This record gives sequence, structure tokens and C-alpha cells, in this order.
Amino acid sequence: MRIVMPRPGVLLISVTLLWVAANEATAFGRPSSSSFLPASTKPSILRSTTTTAATESSSPIKSESAIRSVVLVKNEDFVKSDPDKREYRAIRLEPSQLEVLLVSDGDTDVEAAAVHVKAGHFYDPPNRAGLAHFHEHMLFLGTTKYPDEDDYENYLSKNGGSTNAYTDMEDTNYYFNVAPLDHDEDGDDGDDIDEAQDSTDEMVEGGTSAALSGGLDRFAQFFISPSFAVESVERELRAINSEHLNSITSDQWRNFQLLKSGSNPNHPFHKFGCGNYKTLTDGGDIAGESAESSGGSSPRDVLLQFWNDNYQSNNLKLCVVGRASLDDLQKTVEDTFGYLPPPTTAPVVENLSSATSPTNGDKVEFPLENARGVAAFGREQLGLVREVVPIMESRSIKLYFAFPPMDDPLLRETRPYRVISHLLGHESPGSLHYLLNGEGLINGLSSGTGIGVSDFSLATFSLSLTPKGMKQRDYVLSLVFQWISLVKSAIENDEHGLMEQYHDELRRISTMNFRFRENGDPIDFASGAAELMFDYEPSVILAGSAFTKEYKPELAKALLERMNPENVLITVSDQDLDKENSPHADSETSLGASEWQTEQWYRGKYREEKIPQAVMEKWKTPEIDPRLKLPDLNAFIPDDFSLKCEDPEEQTDPSIDYSKQPPCLLIDRPDSLRMWHKLDRTWKVPKTSIRIHLTSPNLYRSPRTMTMARLYQKVLNDDLNSFVYYASVAGCNYRVDCAPTGFRVSVTGYSEKLPNLLDTVTTRMLSLLREMKEGPEAHPGLAQKFNKAIQNLCRETKNYKLDSPYEVGSYNSRILMENPVWHVDSYIAELEGEYAEKEPLTMEECADTMEESLSRVKAEAICIGNINEKEARKVASVIDEHFLAHSRPLTEDENPKFRSFKLPTRAEAVSIFGVESTTSRSIPLIVEDMVLSESEENNSVEVILQAGSDFELGYQGVAIMELIGHIAYGSAFGQLRTKEQLGYIVSAFTRKTAGGAGSLCVVVQSSIALPEHLEERCEAWLASFRQELADMPEERLAMEAGAVVAQLLERDAKLSDEIGSVWGEILALETLSARLKQPAFDRLERLAEHLTVQEEDVEVQSQSTSVSPTAAELKQQVVAFFDKHFSADSEDRRAMSSRVYGHKGKEVFESHKGTPGVLSNYSDVRHVKQYLSLFPLAPYY
Repeated sequence: MRIVMPRPGVLLISVTLLWVAANEATAFGRPSSSSFLPASTKPSILRSTTTTAATESSSPIKSESAIRSVVLVKNEDFVKSDPDKREYRAIRLEPSQLEVLLVSDGDTDVEAAAVHVKAGHFYDPPNRAGLAHFHEHMLFLGTTKYPDEDDYENYLSKNGGSTNAYTDMEDTNYYFNVAPLDHDEDGDDGDDIDEAQDSTDEMVEGGTSAALSGGLDRFAQFFISPSFAVESVERELRAINSEHLNSITSDQWRNFQLLKSGSNPNHPFHKFGCGNYKTLTDGGDIAGESAESSGGSSPRDVLLQFWNDNYQSNNLKLCVVGRASLDDLQKTVEDTFGYLPPPTTAPVVENLSSATSPTNGDKVEFPLENARGVAAFGREQLGLVREVVPIMESRSIKLYFAFPPMDDPLLRETRPYRVISHLLGHESPGSLHYLLNGEGLINGLSSGTGIGVSDFSLATFSLSLTPKGMKQRDYVLSLVFQWISLVKSAIENDEHGLMEQYHDELRRISTMNFRFRENGDPIDFASGAAELMFDYEPSVILAGSAFTKEYKPELAKALLERMNPENVLITVSDQDLDKENSPHADSETSLGASEWQTEQWYRGKYREEKIPQAVMEKWKTPEIDPRLKLPDLNAFIPDDFSLKCEDPEEQTDPSIDYSKQPPCLLIDRPDSLRMWHKLDRTWKVPKTSIRIHLTSPNLYRSPRTMTMARLYQKVLNDDLNSFVYYASVAGCNYRVDCAPTGFRVSVTGYSEKLPNLLDTVTTRMLSLLREMKEGPEAHPGLAQKFNKAIQNLCRETKNYKLDSPYEVGSYNSRILMENPVWHVDSYIAELEGEYAEKEPLTMEECADTMEESLSRVKAEAICIGNINEKEARKVASVIDEHFLAHSRPLTEDENPKFRSFKLPTRAEAVSIFGVESTTSRSIPLIVEDMVLSESEENNSVEVILQAGSDFELGYQGVAIMELIGHIAYGSAFGQLRTKEQLGYIVSAFTRKTAGGAGSLCVVVQSSIALPEHLEERCEAWLASFRQELADMPEERLAMEAGAVVAQLLERDAKLSDEIGSVWGEILALETLSARLKQPAFDRLERLAEHLTVQEEDVEVQSQSTSVSPTAAELKQQVVAFFDKHFSADSEDRRAMSSRVYGHKGKEVFESHKGTPGVLSNYSDVRHVKQYLSLFPLAPYY
């Protein structure tokens, strides 16, 4: 399942996937490791894993283009940001009419492409709910030209790439990326490899990379001739069903479907988009052998019809990002996508246009509103209160107002709702947020567009409530309508043009952000750009909605008129709603007399009634609280965008590649402060990032001290909001975290205002402690924030136990393997229950604990970006003044140390548990747990195979393990997910635990099998995977290694990437001694050397000094590594299994208690850890 989250940058704001306020807009997609495990596009040594495994298959590309294309927009006509050095071209292929955006970026290490289809689950047939989603899955499973269902993903993996897709309401988006390698896509033997190398040499001199060409050729076949193989249909139907079952216990999916199910049944928004086996087979039973034998029918014919109807070339848009020139990219697109057949119907999007007059007297009418002829939310669906019982502990009120679509022609250019949303969601003094937060009624508030499609949108006002706030829900709702009325009145009586000033202020910020926007990840760009091609002319597609026209008060008034109680759906979500002594019983909007209902698809529990007329009248004409007032204009918008690297005193040598230079150590006081600095001469944007880590051994001293640290963090962030809100709106942001190793402070944004923000944040960190120590009577507002922090932390901590089974399993394995580590139950005991009542957490104790922690610290910091050495030293002075001047330096012995235990070998397990633990199991150590939610139908298993510590493995061992993990993902997915259909969530990946201990993990979550069976299948796959490695041709293994190398050597694409890279290397050493404190900024390059395969005929002298292996040597290393650490019959194997049972497996779980080697509770885990030894802490570099 892929849940679409907002993508960064104006360009990537989706018209249909708006998540701004309510997190309601969701989409369905193919399984991706990025959905539930480390991200899929880089090795895990970059804190992620790869998505696919590889096999070879050829991809002949026509050498001579027979397709004609027309240039629509030239590069010089595109509106670009200042840092954007890419070249662009928009073309249209003939005769298919496919429009394509070409992007040439000679500096990119990643190439990508995406196709956006203007058809989603709104187009599902009535008797095949989920067909668009199912169709999206099926396109990946083979085409006429490439019939092997694994060919596409294997090809991409071999070329260092990945792929995914999502299906939304009116759209489907497919995308992939590759990292160009030093080989072509052909061949299983040496001759083919030589031919591939020759092809690549030509590509290097000029032309599209072989990796991208082959990827595009395979990708194009999705839209030319997909196979929809009969043998794949039944299997993938079960995968869709598993995906749906994985989401049933998700409040997010439940709430989204409740919104859909409550809409007009005659509008396509009402549909069930994910689908399941029964809906897709029109009545089939998944318990049967096939759809036809269980009362249903195969959807294959309907799939073909769906493809023919909706995947016409004029209903698609393509975006390609590559290293080659625009001319070469254009030729490659002609040779691949040029063979799409011409369309036989008009584009789907044109069928929704309306000729309605924009105005009717004084009333503004929006041309596209309800263009389908039916309103998704009409009178029957609005003016309602809906109460919902969530699975997780949460309290919220959401107000949905029926609006016209945000891309209506009247709204697109001026974006009047942006001003309305800005004001409603404002958090400055005098705002609704400020008032409710100050009274301890809310945790947060947001305003935006929660749902947006072509003929309507839902303007959403969301409030996250405290228990106190939920008890006063009538008061909260009353203030909401007062606030709306205040904004409405200000717009209607705007004699001084204040609204226009707000509008212009937002225009300035939006224009500024676009002007200095850097290029991001090519795959995100391609995916977002392909979508936006339906909404903007090519020349302005990069800017998107960044540039808006003048303010139009009549449009703002028309929208605000919609924000009335007759046009709203109010959802109240609280676990206490169905309890006998519910605090809601006395509410004037309480639905206590109504019967509870269960939503059909996700089983959400709810009830709803019309808003009482008396309440509605009160909300229509409220008396406005005098404490509410509109915000001041923003004085923090920067206007100095000068670059320090262009100052006369800064010498920039054009012959130097500054992107390869690491930061310098500006201040080196090992016992107190190390300050790193780098003046940006590469990206040349007026932005800076300052990162500070204050190492302290006291934060993680006990569950109580860590709880105090988290409470302090919450109170501080809550309190700072009123100080820095304007700065955050203007592009300067801060973050303060209390981590187990100490305090982390980050400020980032436009350079001009950043020093002030740093001073404000660090000053308040200390002054807040002084005020907290003075107690609640002196500072009742702070006391309220502190009590709210306790409630929120307690809720969040308890909700952690309601995570998905595979997430619970991962947590349990970490609890066993890491030291020190506090169990979640220990944190809960500090927050509620008998012990918490005897020794309650107090504001004064929290301040004392944090003050003590700050009294023994040392600092590591970096200033990077548009900041010179003099300014960096001023930052060091701030750190000295605020944190170090009055603290005692830490000794090296006091550094907090986090390490990993060695899992027992089979022989060691016999010593701990006795012979019984090894006679019937290949894995001697098992941790078992039960899910907390009774509605959870899934089980999970995580098999963990420890390879050793970084120090023991060294560069070569770490590199080899990454290569194995890269290949393992696709192999495990293909066997356990695709062939055996054990569950929708399947992955194999490398994992690091505290202190740098590395493991290979295999994860499966399933609704059809118990953990023990899943574990057996994982072991069976491991055995077959070992044989797969042994049988793998050396040339194929070299290709796989090349894919990992390409990912390791991928260069940073923007300033924030560089910041993350260098700061990550610095922080990796935060708890080590001074002698080990030199960051290995070349770590990835050195790892890549161990996977860079050299030719067999390299001179002997060269071989003796190089760490790069031949293909034969690499294969020997991989197999030997696997045999030593991962094979079931290895004496050195250190393995464990973390099993989590759904409630249907409770009996089995209970029967295993007391079995030697099976740990059924934390007491068992704590006992066993006493027998385990620790890995060394030193790094491999």
C-alpha cells in the first residue's frame, strides 16, 4: 500500500491529492518497501534499502526514429527558479498526441520517468469496486514484448533503480528511476556483457543512457500492449485483498472511507477505491480456488475494457528526466513511447467541462462545480454531526465545508482560499489557535483543502483536542464559528485593504520560495510534473501555483459564504464516545440517542444526525469573543538574498569542485565544542542550516528522565510557537529534539533572519526552565501546557502498542538486541497508573532534570550554506554563552554509549536454554507477542540474522552485506509475496541496531498464516536464495554490485541533501572518544570500491593495491559471507525470530509460553539479556 503524502515544492502540489489539513486524501498502490520499511531507492547504509532484485533480459531499441514529434515549448520559454540549471522541452508525439515534458540534467546521477493517467477509481464499473487499483497492479506483471512478470522490476533493480505507482480518485500515476551504470541491459554471458559495454561507451560520448532507454522501452509497453496474463489475475486478486485487510485497522483509511460512504451514492466519490476479492470478482469467495469456482467471475475482460477506455494516449502525460541532451531524450521517447496507438476517443478530462456562466446577478457561480450533474455533498449529506470511535486513542473535530474545485477557472489564478486558509489556521496571538491552545483545549489546529477533485472540494478545518477540549466541544465549536464570522466580517468590511495586503504577503512568500527552489529528487519531480501537465501550460509548469494574480474580494466572499453550518459535515472522533459515562452526553450536539452503525468496507464505528436547528442558528450569527483578532502583517519575510560566496573577501576558484569538499573543523575543543563550517559555493541559494547536538548522559539515565526530556520538548515547542510562528511562515524553521544521546537543535531557512531565530530558540530553552522551576502558581499557563504534554505523551506512547504487527515485531526485536533500552511499559508507568499517582510528574522536577542534564554537556555543531566563517564563529559564541559557559565538560567516560547484544549461536542457545531449544527449530531464540487490538486480523514474523558489528565486518563486510540485501529484496518478494501469496507486506533488507551491528531481516505480515508457518517459509526462502546466489552468473552479480555502487555514489541534488549527508557522518560519532571522532566523509566512496568489479586482465601490480574484486572474487565473497552468517547449518549463525499473533492465534500464543527459547513477555527478554555479550562500539572506518 502506498499512501500519498505531500511532496515538497510548489511544483509537486497535487490537484487531487491534497493532504493540507485533514490527512484524508489517500491513494492505493503497489507494495513498496518505502511504504512500511526503509526507503527503497538507496542502500541501507544510506539508511534505506533497495526495491528490487535482478535478472537479465534484453531490450532492443530501434536505432532509427520513424516517429514524428512536434516541439510545443522550447527551453528558453520555460519559467525557472534561479538555481535551476536544467533544460526543458515540451513535445507532442504524432500521431498518438501524447504530450511529453523532457528534462535534461547533466549533473544528475538518477534518471526517472513518470506517466500520469487521468483515470482513477472514480471510473470503476459499479460491480467491480477497486478495478482501477487492480488494473494498476496488473500493468506491472508483463507485457507482450516483455512477458516475464518480473522483467520490468528486475531490469530496474539491475540498473540501480526502483518503481512504484498509486491510484487515486481521478488519477493514476506510474513512475520509475534508474542510476546509469557502466553496462547495458543485455546479456546473460560474457559476450553480451562486452556488447553492452561497447554500447555504454557510445552513450557516454553522447546519447541517452542504456539504463534509461531500456527502462523507457519497458515502461512504454504498459501503454502499448500489456498482457494481463490469466495466470497472474487470480494471484494478484489475493494481493489486493491482503492489502485491504492490512488497512482495516487504520483510522486513516477508516475515516477516509467513512467520508466517501457518507457522500451521495450517485457520485463516484462514494465508491470503495481499494477493492477486495469479492468486489473485484463480482461476488467471488477468496476461500475458493478461483473466482469462477466460488460464485464470481474473472475480471480480466473488464480489465481489458478499462485499459481500452481510459488508457488512450491523449489521456496520458509523460515526463522524462535524464542526463542526455534534449535532442537525445526526444529521440529515445520517439523510439519507445512513439509507438502508442493514436486515440480513438476524446480525453476523459474534457468531458467534465461546463459552460455555466461565472456570475448570476450578485451570486458567483463556479463553472466546474458539480460538473458531473450531481453533488457529492448536497443537502442530505451536509448540516450533519458524525461521531466516530477510533481504534487509536485520539480526539479530534473536523469540519468539512462543500466548496467548488480549487482548480475552477475562477479560482485558479487568484487562489482566494489561500488567504482564507492562512487566516483561519493562523497561530499568532489573538488567533483561534492561540486562544484554544492557551486554555489547554487543543493540541493543534489546521485549515486547508482536505479533498479536491475536478467538480468539488472539501475545505477542512481540523482540531486535535485534549481531553479537556473534548469535554468542552460545544465551546470549541462555538469559537470556531466565531472565528469564521470574524474573518468573514473582515473581508466584507475591508475598508483599508487589509485582505489585499495579506494576499500580497502570501504572493511574496510564494514567489520567493519558487525563485530559490532547488531541484529535488528526479523521481518525485517526474511524478509530480506528469500530473501537473494536465493543469498548466508547459511553459509555467515549473512554477505551478507560485504566481497568483491580484486579490478578488468577491471570490473570497463567495467562498466564505460556503462556511456556514448548513454546508458543513462535522466529525467528532473520540474513543470515549461509546462508553456509558461518556463526557459527550451533555453536549448540545451529542448523538447519545442514535444507534451505532458499522461502515461496510473498513468497519468504522459511527453514528450521525442533523445539527439541531437551535444550534445552527446560534452558529450562523455568533457573538464574537473580544479576545479574537486578525494577525499583524508578517515582518519576518526576508528581502536580503545576497550570497556570501560572492563577497569580495571570499575567493572562489572556478577550477575547484566545491561540492566534493567536506566541511572544515573551525573550532576544535574536544572537551566542550567542535564547530564545523562550510560556505556554500555550489548551490548558491540564500539559505543556511545550523545544527547543534548537545551530548548528555543524563537524558536516558532512566525511563523517568527520558520521559521528563520528552515532556520538556513538548512544552518548549508548544511555548515557542507564539515566538517564531511568523518566522516559520516566512521560510525559517526550527526544531528541538530530546534524543537518548542529548539535545538536538536545528534552525534552517533564509539566511537573513536565521541568527535571530537561533538566538530566540536557544534563549527560550533556558528561560523556560527558570519559569518552570517557579511552579504552576507563578505560571499557570505553563502548567497547563505541561499537563497537556503529559496527556499527549501518554496517548502517543500507548498508541505505539497499537501499531501494525510487523512494527510491533520490529520494536520487540530491538528491545532484545539493544542496550540500554527502556521498554514502552516503563514509560507508561511513569505517565499513568499506581506509580504515577504516588510520584506524579511535576513541572518543577522536569525543569530540575533538564537543568541538570544541561549542566554536563559538550557540543557538536555545523554551520553550512550561505554563512561565512565570521558568522559561524558568532553561532559558536551563542552556543558557548547559552550552554557551555555554565556547564562542566563531559569526560570521555561519561559519553552515553548504546550498543547491541550478540544473538546466541545454536551452541550458545543450548547453554542458555538447554538442548530442547535446538532440536525442533532452526532458530533457537524466539520472541512472541500478541497484538493489542482485537480487530487486528494479521500476524507477522521478522527473522533476523546478525552478521556482526561494523568494526568486525570492516568496509568489505559491510559492502558485501549491502549487496546481499539488495539482491535479497526482490528474491524474497518474488517468492513469498508473488508466488506464495503469504501477505501483502513482504520485504528483505539490511538493518542496523545500536552501535553499528548489522543484520539481514526478512519480514512478512499475513492474514492467512500464523507466525510459525511464516517463519518456516522464510527459512525455506533463505535456503533457495543461497542456491540462487551460488547459481548466479558472475556477470549478473557484477551488474547487481554496479547498481549498489551507483546508489552509493549518488551525489547530493540540493543544499539540504548535502547538509543531511555531512551532519549524518558527524553525528554517527557523537558518543565515541576523541580519537575516533574524525568523520569519514568519504565513507560511501570507500565502500563502493569494494563492490566495483575490475576486469580479469587487470595487471597483477594493480590488483595487489586495489580492494576492488574481480567478478569471480566478488561471487566467492558473497557466497562465503552468506554461508558464515545466514545459512541455517552454519555454526556461526546468530538468529532470532520476532513473532506477533493476531487474536485468532491467541491459543497458539498461549500454548508456547514456557517453551525453552521462546520469550513471551518482557520479563523473559530481560532475563535472557543477562546471558548475552555485546558487540564492540568502534566503527569500521
